[in-house]
Amino acid sequence: MKPHFAMMAAYNAWCNERIYDAAAQLSDADYRADRGAFFKSVHGTLNHLLATDRIWLKRFMGQGEAPNRLDAILFENLSDLRSARQKEDERIVSYIHRLSEADLAGRIRYKTITNPAEIEQPLAPALVHLFNHQTHHRGQVHCLLTGFGLDAPALDLILFQRQTGIGLA
Repeated sequence: MKPHFAMMAAYNAWCNERIYDAAAQLSDADYRADRGAFFKSVHGTLNHLLATDRIWLKRFMGQGEAPNRLDAILFENLSDLRSARQKEDERIVSYIHRLSEADLAGRIRYKTITNPAEIEQPLAPALVHLFNHQTHHRGQVHCLLTGFGLDAPALDLILFQRQTGIGLA
């Protein structure tokens, strides 16, 4: 199971680099424009992804800063947000690297944010959610970028695997 999560952590970082490269082509007005996405704009959606990754890593690791809102704007400009995103991706990769198979078979306890409740669940499905959530909202950003006429990057897992060799053995 660990090789799968290691692949997903690397894939996550690869996708984020590609999506931030594309977002950097937008004017500031377009980057912030409310285009009707769940978190309104590219700016809002990218901030949401960083916020939720911080929330989940705090749940997993018991450390780090985590906002108390899913729509938190952690950084006002793309450059600072990108730097923080890269650091968070490194933190995710490092966390996954340190996990053992026994850890992956373990459980976590945490409190939800939107409708506060105490939850206990297996770790592995929560990690699946972490990566699936990233894919879901990156897809929204991809659509927003396309709507601005940009050639949004291919984000297919198989393309990542072919380029890196990870997951092909």
